[in-house]
Amino acid sequence: MTLEKDDGFSALKRYIEQTLKIQCSNYKEDYIKRRLLSRMRSTGTSAYDEYLRYLREHEPELENLRNALTINVTEFFRDADVYNLIKKEVFPALFKGRKTIRIWCAGCSTGEEPYSLAMMLSDMMAADKTISGQIFATDIDEVVLKKAKEGIYPEKSMGKLSETQVHRHFTKLPDGNFQVKPHLQSLIRFRPHDLMSGQPISRYLDMISCRNVTIYFTEKQKDELAKMFHAALVPGGYYVMGKTEYLGREVEGLFSPVNSIQKIYTRKD
Repeated sequence: MTLEKDDGFSALKRYIEQTLKIQCSNYKEDYIKRRLLSRMRSTGTSAYDEYLRYLREHEPELENLRNALTINVTEFFRDADVYNLIKKEVFPALFKGRKTIRIWCAGCSTGEEPYSLAMMLSDMMAADKTISGQIFATDIDEVVLKKAKEGIYPEKSMGKLSETQVHRHFTKLPDGNFQVKPHLQSLIRFRPHDLMSGQPISRYLDMISCRNVTIYFTEKQKDELAKMFHAALVPGGYYVMGKTEYLGREVEGLFSPVNSIQKIYTRKD
């Protein structure tokens, strides 16, 4: 399907922003168009104005479009090498200077990432009763946030977890799903948050993990986000990015690489 003219693209973007509260200008236009064309094929529409009419007449399609635009793909301990470094280097380094740490998991989707961090944090707290931590987990999509708060996952999500981890941190439900135990949930505060608001969820943070989110942002939006994260971190605080993401030239001087391959950085003063 090829669309050579606007065909209502601008009007469709305005409707998305007003209805779904997703700011299309924060994403690359090609990305938005690819996602829209995917939904248009599924709904049998061939022009943006035609798809807009379909959206207005078929309310369930709004949720399908939201999912297509936000792409909530995640799992427990996704990219194991990153988590191993956080466990073996980042957390121990942070706890050398303090007894409690504050973490922001930005763009947390359905919760697998913050719960993965919470598992590691909980295990460290079990070994040393004098330390503690708090994780702020945020996402713009309140539908996936609700799922994250519930903390219920199918058995296939347990694939990368050891039997010990599953037994320690999850309760198996009668329907075969697994629910996160209260001790893990107590470490996390789930909140709605728009990364493009310019305001961090909190300040004086020891670590920010924002992985596989900015790949859909414009260069300007990526730089603004990096500046916000820099301001929210304590001096020497850690910033963890996705493996395919990078710091733009305008902001690369704000951070020092800890591990360039795994995209772990510290804030420069």
